[in-house]
Amino acid sequence: MIIADRPEFQSKPAPLTCAPSETVLTASKRMAKLNYGSIIVVDGDRRVKGLLTERDILRRLVAEERDPAKTTISEIMTSDLRVAHASDDVIGWLRLMSNERFRRLPVVDDDQRLINVITQGDFVSYTWPDLLDQTRTLVKQTFGGTFSLPILLGGVLLYTVVIIGAVAFSVR
Repeated sequence: MIIADRPEFQSKPAPLTCAPSETVLTASKRMAKLNYGSIIVVDGDRRVKGLLTERDILRRLVAEERDPAKTTISEIMTSDLRVAHASDDVIGWLRLMSNERFRRLPVVDDDQRLINVITQGDFVSYTWPDLLDQTRTLVKQTFGGTFSLPILLGGVLLYTVVIIGAVAFSVR
């Protein structure tokens, strides 16, 4: 399946963007107002130049005791980004994002202009229903058709509570 075919890609609001010359304070206020964890840095033609995340702000601004009203985004943004195209394979990007530990993937057009942003959370919504279907199939193959998914999930929940309780008890 390609990125453009995902419902999450088609229904997402326009990504939050800013210019590299904007101050971190201004961008942070916009991020906070919309409850976004990042903002895509673009030039005047909407070409992706970088990404500013909460982590960038913490590590490169707060930890270095910089003034957010004077520090520009270009000074602290992550600029070495991977970008995808709407025609790219979803599974390939999901694997790469997981292996390389990045959470946000700007999607650009053929002229490298920003179209949207796909996150790891969007990809989880892609894989979760498939995982449940596979679990249901395996349970039916193993135990026959008598077990339902709610019973299986309840059993997994009960097992998890027991294990957490055992670990907590052994720590004391």
